[in-house]
Amino acid sequence: EMSEMSESSKQNVAHGLAWSYYVGYLKIVLPRVKKSMEEFSRANPNKMASKETWKLHILIPLSCEICDDLEKADSNIQYLTDLTETTLTRAGIKKRVYKHSLYTIRDEDKLWHCAVEYAAPLHSLYAMSQDDCAAFSREDRLEQAKLFYRTLEEILKGSKECAGTYRLIAYEESGEAETHFLSREILWHLRQQRHEEYAVCEGNQLHNPSTTLSSTELNLQISESDLPQPLRSDCF
Repeated sequence: EMSEMSESSKQNVAHGLAWSYYVGYLKIVLPRVKKSMEEFSRANPNKMASKETWKLHILIPLSCEICDDLEKADSNIQYLTDLTETTLTRAGIKKRVYKHSLYTIRDEDKLWHCAVEYAAPLHSLYAMSQDDCAAFSREDRLEQAKLFYRTLEEILKGSKECAGTYRLIAYEESGEAETHFLSREILWHLRQQRHEEYAVCEGNQLHNPSTTLSSTELNLQISESDLPQPLRSDCF
C-alpha cells in the first residue's frame, strides 16, 4: 500500500534519480576532480588562482530545461578545454571515459575559470513531462526537481569521498528572457567561494554556504526524514 501511494504521488522518481546520479556518476568522478584541477593549474598557473573554485559546479535548473551547449545558452560562457579523463571499465563497457569541461566565465573585465555542467538526470524529468505515457505534469516536474536537489544535497553531505569537490547551483529562471542569466548565477557562486576562502584565512565565522543557494534566494527546505517527502512550493 505504501509503495502504491509513493508511486501514485511520484515521490520515488526524483529520489531514485538522485541516488542513481550519485552512485553511478558523482561518486566516481568527484573524488578525482581536485587532482585534475591541480594538474591543469600547474600547466596554466594564471587561470586557476582560487583553490576554493577547484570543484565541479553542477547546474540544477528547477525548470529542468537544459541547453546542451553552454556557449549558446550564454555568450559570457566560453568553452576552454577538457580536464584529464578518467577511464574505467563499468557494466561491460571497456574503457568507459568520464571527463569534465572547463569554461571561462566573463565578469565585465575579469575572467573566471571553472568546471561546470548540468545535472544530467534533469533530462529525464523534462522528457517525462513531455511524454503523455508518463502522466507527468509541469507541476509534478517542479516538485520533482526540488526533491531531486534536496535529496542529492543530503546524499553528498554524507559522502566523505565527495567532500569539498562540488558546488550545487540550483536556480529558478525568471519569466523574462535574460541574455546573461546563467553566467550571473555561476559568477555569484564563484564569488561566494572566493569570499569563503578569504574569510577562513582571516579566521572569520561563516554561515553554512548551502543555505545560500543562488542570487534568486531559493528557499528549498531540507527534510529531516530519510524518506522522500513532498516539498512546499508556496515559498516560490
